[in-house]
Amino acid sequence: METEISKRQQDILQAIIKEYIETAEPVGSEFVVSKYNFDFSPATTRNEMVELTNKGFLAKDHISAGRIPTPLAFRYYVKNLMDEKQIPVVNEVAIKQRLWEYRHDMNHMLKQATYAVADELHNLTFLITDDGDVYVAGAAHILRHPEFYDIDLTRTVLHLLDRYDMLHAMADQLAGDSELGLLLGEETGLPNMNGCGIVISRLHLPQGQGGFLSVFGPYRLDYQSVIPTIRYMQGLINELSRSW
Repeated sequence: METEISKRQQDILQAIIKEYIETAEPVGSEFVVSKYNFDFSPATTRNEMVELTNKGFLAKDHISAGRIPTPLAFRYYVKNLMDEKQIPVVNEVAIKQRLWEYRHDMNHMLKQATYAVADELHNLTFLITDDGDVYVAGAAHILRHPEFYDIDLTRTVLHLLDRYDMLHAMADQLAGDSELGLLLGEETGLPNMNGCGIVISRLHLPQGQGGFLSVFGPYRLDYQSVIPTIRYMQGLINELSRSW
């Protein structure tokens, strides 16, 4: 059962999440009130942030007075607060043209789809099929996220890309009737990757085959852009696959 929070708490949480996506830094009450012109005081904001912490939506940073949103907060945000950004029509056309050239060559089409998503979102993207094909693009993009300045975490992620079995086991956590879902923090089921997040979409490929297209990064991914982009590519791949 989803935990309920008040409208004021929603506003505060949305502001904190927006700042955390942009900066990866803990967010303080005075900063939030000042930037977002809330009609309540920093003291009231601090009290609400304590409540949000007690409910599991925020975590206290150990080296500052600020708070960071938890995976629970991001899941609530995606479901209840987020407005998806529209993909510019020119981008949609460019992506479709990029795949259209390879519409009769499934291997190259899926490779181009993976590259296109990575180029559009500037995030690590992988696509796997039921018969064991793995396509990866954008691995260098993980280094633009400060979370991956940790060399041990980055090594773990790069090692993961060589393991089809682990990638597929992770993707298989998408509910059977779901076409798109999120795995945040511990939900990835992978050790030492609690700070990571994955958007997974299900693909319907020719001859009854299936697969998954996923975008990987810190759990503070810009879901406003990631979700509509991966949904568009999912629909495009499924559409082109039906012509085979």
